[in-house]
Amino acid sequence: MRGSSLMFSLAMVVFGASAAQAQYTEREWPESPSKHRFVATCDGCHDINRVRVGYTPEGWLTVVRMMQNMQAPVPPEEWGAMTDYLMKNFPERKRPAAVIIDGPVKANIQLWDVPTQGSRPHDPLAARDGSIWWSGQLVNKLGRLDPKTNAIREYTLKSAFTGPHGLVEDKVGNIWFTGNNTALIGKLDPNTGIVTEYPMPDANAKDPHTLNFDQSGILWFTVQQANMIGRLDPATGAVKLITSPTPKSRPYGLKINSHGVPVFVEFGANKIASIDPATLAIKEYTLPDTGARPRRLVIDPDDMIWYVDFARGYLGKLDPATGAVKEWPSPSGAKSEPYGIVFTKGALWYSESAAKPNTIVRFDPRTDQFQSWAIPGGGDIVRNMDVNPDGNPVIANSLTNQVGLVEIK
Repeated sequence: MRGSSLMFSLAMVVFGASAAQAQYTEREWPESPSKHRFVATCDGCHDINRVRVGYTPEGWLTVVRMMQNMQAPVPPEEWGAMTDYLMKNFPERKRPAAVIIDGPVKANIQLWDVPTQGSRPHDPLAARDGSIWWSGQLVNKLGRLDPKTNAIREYTLKSAFTGPHGLVEDKVGNIWFTGNNTALIGKLDPNTGIVTEYPMPDANAKDPHTLNFDQSGILWFTVQQANMIGRLDPATGAVKLITSPTPKSRPYGLKINSHGVPVFVEFGANKIASIDPATLAIKEYTLPDTGARPRRLVIDPDDMIWYVDFARGYLGKLDPATGAVKEWPSPSGAKSEPYGIVFTKGALWYSESAAKPNTIVRFDPRTDQFQSWAIPGGGDIVRNMDVNPDGNPVIANSLTNQVGLVEIK
């Protein structure tokens, strides 16, 4: 590792942990010749208790490769023993069984392996030409797949350890991304591979998160840990940052409604908010349950706001005109952790990220009926979704190092 900032970044992108580091004694952990290396390495980067969530052996292999990609300070000859230590002592935690519901819609889920191991594909992007892009968060790359030919190309980014996160395409085909580790917004020209970077003007805005263009071409984005919303004018490169009125509200997913108003969820609070593009005033909507933690959202053609409540296992709808909220429990239960979500072909489509296996869920708002499918191979952590020109959802599976297409028949 190259200093404390990179240690912090590894904690955030691999485990999603806070920067707080606790002090632990070695006697708290299982005995092994690898114990000292485990404690020294993991406690130096994040809350060491994060390992207790556990993974399958295959999952640990992927996580270890992620840590290697980020240059975790383990000598090469010790990685094998360290991997065995993690697999043996921290197996996958008990997860809710996926509830699969039959229904009238037929769908086929197609998956492609990402070529670079330990990439941690974070956000997918369905480009207008039919290609599927992904952010290789832990390999400093963006990737492009042509689903018709299976051709794949990866683009290495300009700055080391950028930590690409969110993705969006502009009107001329450039791919914009958030540099979650390096406090920047980036633009990739796919024709030349040239990357342009727009650094944050505030040192506190370390982790740009999710981004989207409004109808006038202004780019809006969230900065989760800094508790900010950002606006970037691509014509001038000017960046404006606005602080969320609720402390530690963690602005997360962000979408633009039909009137050009950015709407975002506050993952650190039971709130959803909008920002006036002219005055930059933020309006917050408080969800009824204090335990609600909305993580992603989508806006339907009627400008209704749909969100997934990650903490409680619910799908919800907010009417911004009245503030009225309606919620439905997700099929796999309170601990299913619904995450990435889109609206397409008259229905909500989202993934349950903690269900075993992960699912793709369809909800018909006209009938209030759910339908669901297991992701082949188990999936594992669909953090965001997008919709291709044919109206089919695209996904990225972080732990299994895959991108996919949900073809709705």
